[in-house]
Amino acid sequence: MAQIYNIDESFDYSLFDNASCAFGVFDGVHKGHRYLLECARETARKDNGKSIALTFDIDPDELFHADRLKKLMSNEQRIEMLARSGVDAVAVLHFTREFAALSPLDFLNQTFKGFVPAHLHVGLDFHFGAKAAGSVADLGEWAARNICHIDAHNLQSEDGLPITATRIRNLLAEHDLVEAERLLGRPFSITDEVQPGRGEGMDMGFSTANLIVPTNRQTLSEGVYGGYAYVNGIKYRAAIAVGVS
Repeated sequence: MAQIYNIDESFDYSLFDNASCAFGVFDGVHKGHRYLLECARETARKDNGKSIALTFDIDPDELFHADRLKKLMSNEQRIEMLARSGVDAVAVLHFTREFAALSPLDFLNQTFKGFVPAHLHVGLDFHFGAKAAGSVADLGEWAARNICHIDAHNLQSEDGLPITATRIRNLLAEHDLVEAERLLGRPFSITDEVQPGRGEGMDMGFSTANLIVPTNRQTLSEGVYGGYAYVNGIKYRAAIAVGVS
């Protein structure tokens, strides 16, 4: 598992020196994201540098579109999964309204503080800075002045459609777990703390675990599903009732 660094007052920005960074939110850490991370790992190997997943501590939409946000995973789960993706390090930017209001150039200068990576991998739809005004073209202009190579990648596709978190959310809402799993590259999972329930399962001879999923997280449509529960690293077969009491 990679080391996780919070980019704060104590952060050593020299971590970025000669590194290959994959930059994004990475909600779901799906197959498209994993391609970007693997590209960063590959250029890092060629340059004998570190591969870094560069992300935010929250999804930016939590500040600007909280009313309609449906994340595929919690921020903690997302960062941990990035740390297990094979990169050498995960660097986490603290995302605030003040940070979001920076011009594209100030956004980049504030992020790297003069320690420019050798490669910066992003999707072609990557935007940054105030009102998401910064584009891949702006990245290219900044990189030309700072000796950094911008690797802008097309979105990965399945069946002629791009792999996106929105597409996966829609599949989950439509009960299409098979297709969602294919785009995620793994089964969909929900992780949260167990909450006390009414104890009715014990009366019927089996244990239950009650999860209250936050409203800003995507879950499954109401129904009963077959799956697995992992408790303290042990795997159990499980019946999963969603929205059913």
